[in-house]
Amino acid sequence: MSERVPMTPEGHARLTAELKRLKAEERPSIVREIEAARAHGDLSENAEYHAAKDKQGQIEARIGYVEDRLARAQVIDGQGQSTERVTFGATVQLEDVETGEATHYRIVGEDEADVREGRISVTSPIARAIMGREIEDCVVVRVPKGTREFEIQEIRFDKKKK
Repeated sequence: MSERVPMTPEGHARLTAELKRLKAEERPSIVREIEAARAHGDLSENAEYHAAKDKQGQIEARIGYVEDRLARAQVIDGQGQSTERVTFGATVQLEDVETGEATHYRIVGEDEADVREGRISVTSPIARAIMGREIEDCVVVRVPKGTREFEIQEIRFDKKKK
């Protein structure tokens, strides 16, 4: 049995929309590009044809990847969960013990992670360190520049955006 892939409802919706776009727009578009390039004649020296075939391979690979992720998706909706411990889908406020700097992270699936947006993968070092912990717990996290100590200040589940 394949390993389940945890994701939020929003992440599942984004992947579903991406798959629909890939199949309905990208795939037909690249087929048209290949047909147009094929019409130019000799395929052995047709750079447009080879570029289009490469792009087709990338699109098909992405379709396969997204279909696999959706097939193994374990959609976890954090709404209504306890805010006593850090769990998947929680938004957590951490304070850097050394600098006093506060940061917010939402723990999401691997395909949803975007640090600039404050979403970190459940498999990231910070998420692994804080999962199951409580408010005021301190955790030490190994980061590229060494180690950092964080104190958990808040655990919440944000309301869904309509």
